Amino acid sequence: MRPETEEHNVLNQIIANISQLKINVQQIHWYMRGQDFFKLHPLMDDYQDQLSDQLDEIAERLISIGGEPYSTVHEFLDHSEIKDEKIKFGEYSLPELVERLVKDWEILREQYTKGILLTDKVQDFATQDILNGFQAECDKNIWMLKAFLDQPVRDSLD
Repeated sequence: MRPETEEHNVLNQIIANISQLKINVQQIHWYMRGQDFFKLHPLMDDYQDQLSDQLDEIAERLISIGGEPYSTVHEFLDHSEIKDEKIKFGEYSLPELVERLVKDWEILREQYTKGILLTDKVQDFATQDILNGFQAECDKNIWMLKAFLDQPVRDSLD
C-alpha cells in the first residue's frame, strides 16, 4: 500500500460525511410526520439510493488510487463533519427536518468542492470528474429542498 496522501484523506472525509448523511436521511425517513409526508417519504428513499451509489463509487476510486476507505461506524463518526444527532417523534416539524437536511447536503457539497480543487492540483482528473458529478447532484438536492422551504437558492451556492 502506498503512503496515505492528502487526496486519500479528502476522499475518506467525503466517505465519512456520506455515511453520516445516509443515517440522517434514514432517520428523517422514519421520523417525519405531517401534511407533506407522502411527498417527502419516497424522496428519502431516492436520497438513500443516491448516497449509496456515491459512497460505493468514491470508496472504489479510493482503493484504485492506493487508498483505504473508512469502513467502520467508528471511523465515520470520528471523521464526519455532519452531526450525528438523534431525533424523536414530534421534536421537529417537517420543514425543520428538511432544513437540517439542507445543511447536511451543504456540508457534503463543500467537501466535494475541496476534493475538486485538490484533484485539480494533483491532476487526478478521473477522480475530479466523479466529484464534479456528485457535487452537481448535491446542488440539485439543495435547490429542490430549498424550493420546498420557499427559500432562495443562490445564497447557498456562494
